[in-house]
Amino acid sequence: MSTRSIYIVDDDEAVRAGMQALLSVKPNLLIFPYRSGDDFLAQLDDMQSGCVLLDYDMPGANGLDVLRELSAVSPKFGAIILTGRGATSVAVQAWKLGALDFLEKPCEPQVLLEVVENAFSKLEQDQHAAARVETAQQAIAKLTPREREVLAGLVAGSANKVIGYELDISPRTVEIHRANLMDKLGVRSLSEALRVAFAADFNLAD
Repeated sequence: MSTRSIYIVDDDEAVRAGMQALLSVKPNLLIFPYRSGDDFLAQLDDMQSGCVLLDYDMPGANGLDVLRELSAVSPKFGAIILTGRGATSVAVQAWKLGALDFLEKPCEPQVLLEVVENAFSKLEQDQHAAARVETAQQAIAKLTPREREVLAGLVAGSANKVIGYELDISPRTVEIHRANLMDKLGVRSLSEALRVAFAADFNLAD
């Protein structure tokens, strides 16, 4: 398993120390404690991707303030908000800002470990999905305007003859553009080409 990073952001030193001690039993986990949201945000650009255990109620930038900053670099970080009991409104706001989960303090050690593991799994899924989208968009960007028009026709389910009619080119020319675009997309079948187009959220107007 590759090394993971987790950031504990809480102004309560005892809470930070307790969570750090609990999480230290997990293998391949780097733990970074921060006493405030401001301290954490000050080093955000230099940090490795990871999960963030984020207290809501802190002096300066609170948990929701930090979440807003994290949303700008999504999906680099996955945040778990820590709140006092009964803070339902905070939890709702946290979900809207992209938090992966939230915990009421104090929480059971086993619950914390399970929530952290689930957050890492979700974060890694989101990162893989984002990488697929980026790869697909980069492939689409290699296409000429005409190849993009042919791809749009394929996405619409049109046959070569129909695409040729709409673009005022021969079906044979459509076949040539189709072969070229498939080569640039690195695919060998129409279904694979469509998968790339859908992954990139392809739109001819883009």
